[in-house]
Amino acid sequence: MLYRRDALLRLGQVGLGAVTLPGLLKADTVRASQPVVGQGTAKSCILIYLWGGPPQMDMWDPKPHAPEGVRSPFAPISTNVPGIQFTDHLPLMSQHADKMCVVRSFTHDSNAHEVGVYHTLTGKVNNTLAVPRNARNRRDFPNMGGIVSKFSPPSALPASVTVPRPIGHDGVIYTGTHAGFLGPRFDPLELQAPAEVQAPPAHNMELPTDLGAARLQARRGILSLLEDEDRNAQRVDLSRVSSRNGMDRFRDQAFSLLTSSDAKGAFDLAKESDSMRDQYGRNEYGESILLARRLVEAGVRLVTMTWYYVASDGNVLNVWDNHGGIGSLGGISGYDMLQAPYCLPSLDRAYSALLADLKQRGLLEETLVLMLGEFGRTPKINPAAGRDHWGACQSVVLAGGGVRGGMVYGESDAQAGYPTKDPVRPEDLIATGYHCLGLPPETLITDSEHRPHRLSEGQVLTGVL
Repeated sequence: MLYRRDALLRLGQVGLGAVTLPGLLKADTVRASQPVVGQGTAKSCILIYLWGGPPQMDMWDPKPHAPEGVRSPFAPISTNVPGIQFTDHLPLMSQHADKMCVVRSFTHDSNAHEVGVYHTLTGKVNNTLAVPRNARNRRDFPNMGGIVSKFSPPSALPASVTVPRPIGHDGVIYTGTHAGFLGPRFDPLELQAPAEVQAPPAHNMELPTDLGAARLQARRGILSLLEDEDRNAQRVDLSRVSSRNGMDRFRDQAFSLLTSSDAKGAFDLAKESDSMRDQYGRNEYGESILLARRLVEAGVRLVTMTWYYVASDGNVLNVWDNHGGIGSLGGISGYDMLQAPYCLPSLDRAYSALLADLKQRGLLEETLVLMLGEFGRTPKINPAAGRDHWGACQSVVLAGGGVRGGMVYGESDAQAGYPTKDPVRPEDLIATGYHCLGLPPETLITDSEHRPHRLSEGQVLTGVL
């Protein structure tokens, strides 16, 4: 005999585990005290996260007059905006500078990966993090994906998705990569677990081989009948009926994502032309950024693309951390790392294709594109011809979504080591992102102990809008 509880669990567990997908898709109907309105033009956001820390002076803030040992071996080149230079390893991107705002004065106080990841993804400082390998937990402040999910109504697709996988290695998924104290129902959809984390994908959209759509539909029908009988037999009070009907809505959404060809089709790159896939690049990075475009076009509000490399020996490498001398990469120099296919060449191609594609489709003005890492790199080049961790200064890039293109915001000193004008902290960038998405940074959320928190304590960068 199939009992009601068993039916509920079986429907919730279809390829997902313990009602994960209905919980993920459920958004609170009670909002914060302030109305969620803002001045932003963005309907969605693509966050490209260069895990490891991209070198500002070798990319978007060249310092050709810096002394030897600091000056990049890469030459500066002109962009399509007079007065703005990138380095010569970003030739495609340089022709899209008119769409980009480069912030050259991004700064925070830590040189540790874990602390920097948490601060840049949540806009919050947490001095209690374990270093190395701090695992995420439900005491974390929610990341942007979690916040956006909370304030987005249910639809056929989740509000937030992480591709190709979240930050993680050596058995740990990093703190700052999910909805934290908001709970699992607001976590971004994650299709893959990190390579060195022994866990199944957090949210698998494929049905088990022994459970086709027809059997799933039958289970759903049985579940509805059992719930109808339960209502009639128990004469439940109105509050219970209301609560259950609310869960029905989110269960319907989960069912749609599992069975709808349109919803699942948004994740299918085979629907793109060969020429479009070639433009983005036939590699994990280009395909992930192309997938991000497909998802926002289909209605996903925030897609986080995490950039890292799995070496041939299975080692997870945050390749923007270009110290050099890494055994899994053959001990090559930091500058050889930057010129390898897993760094600058793939980024230059994929990011340029994204901006051109969004523009051509009329989506750029309503899609905010953010690109950053957890920190920048030291002014001094190290003995392995690379650069080391440097939280004091990095460059971040914004485009679309109401951001003014063709500009540089802030300045760094002659060695790109410290901001000298308009310093920008992670909380300011997060506040600006929320503002662009129509979420006032002063909006309140509450944690598991009902304590209120602002979405961000930062200031909106009105000068870039």
